[in-house]
Amino acid sequence: MRPTLTLRIFLFWLARQSRRRGVAPRTIAFDEIPPIPAPQPSADVLQQIRRVTGRPSFPVSLSSLRIRLWREIRVPGAEGERNARLYRPRGKVRGIVLFLHGGGFVHCDLVSHHGICCRLAAASGAMVLSLDYRLAPEHRFPAALDDAKAALEWIFATVPTDVPVAVAGDSAGGNLSAALTQWVRTRGSRPLSAQLLYYPALSGPFVPPSRQSYADGYMLSVELLYWYCGQTLASPEQLFDPEFSPLLADDFETLPPAMIVTAGFDPLRGEGELYARRLNEAGVPVVLKNFPRMIHGFLNGYALFRDGRRALREGGMFLREAFAQEKNRAS
Repeated sequence: MRPTLTLRIFLFWLARQSRRRGVAPRTIAFDEIPPIPAPQPSADVLQQIRRVTGRPSFPVSLSSLRIRLWREIRVPGAEGERNARLYRPRGKVRGIVLFLHGGGFVHCDLVSHHGICCRLAAASGAMVLSLDYRLAPEHRFPAALDDAKAALEWIFATVPTDVPVAVAGDSAGGNLSAALTQWVRTRGSRPLSAQLLYYPALSGPFVPPSRQSYADGYMLSVELLYWYCGQTLASPEQLFDPEFSPLLADDFETLPPAMIVTAGFDPLRGEGELYARRLNEAGVPVVLKNFPRMIHGFLNGYALFRDGRRALREGGMFLREAFAQEKNRAS
């Protein structure tokens, strides 16, 4: 089994670009703790990273044809209001989803994930609220999670109690979504109906076999993961905080039903698998779906990859079914 031909060409081009720039991957010892905090890139470098990764997956105007409408709004964050985009599907609205984008807590934004949110809203029949949470290294952990908590509190306070609410996200956004499920349970009030996690980062210092098997050569490398940790965290101890490493939580019982989507050639694949196992052992309904020929971040290439479109469609159907079951329990 290998990545698809399109991905192999893309990965070959990435490797060639690195060689031309004289960049050689560093070998990471798997018991090595990342330097935390790591030196912060210059403002110009951060701006360049965010400019490149902040491009839409597909033309915004064409992506928006799948839904009834979308608009820019402002929602509460932990320290003042944050930008967000609200997507409304065609037809009956079945629930609302707080969507948290990936990007290692450092980059990506509302624009980069616009098409993903349009497709998710269309497939789920739910309103999707995409949050522009604060990014590292300017705002280190737990700033992004605190913004997500504030936005979810606002949803709970704004949406009628008979409207199901779910969380979803990819990569770092999957991390935030999993952490939110633990936080919501401790509140002891309104529960979440579902969690939809795409190739989430969950295990912190714990190294599953996938991080060794796919440490380099598949776009997301272990070296890059360590860089993200160094930009996001303020101290090594935070690696062991369950709010950053949800797999280290003590209890997984009564968490909302989950769908976890993984990619075959992804160093984070094992984290999703372990999380699915912990949920299953705790009696939480869980669907684990692997796309064996994909790499990390393949949702952003949905225009090229059929598996990306399929993952969004199946994730949307999972949410649709979870919302229907919630409605049936309430009636």
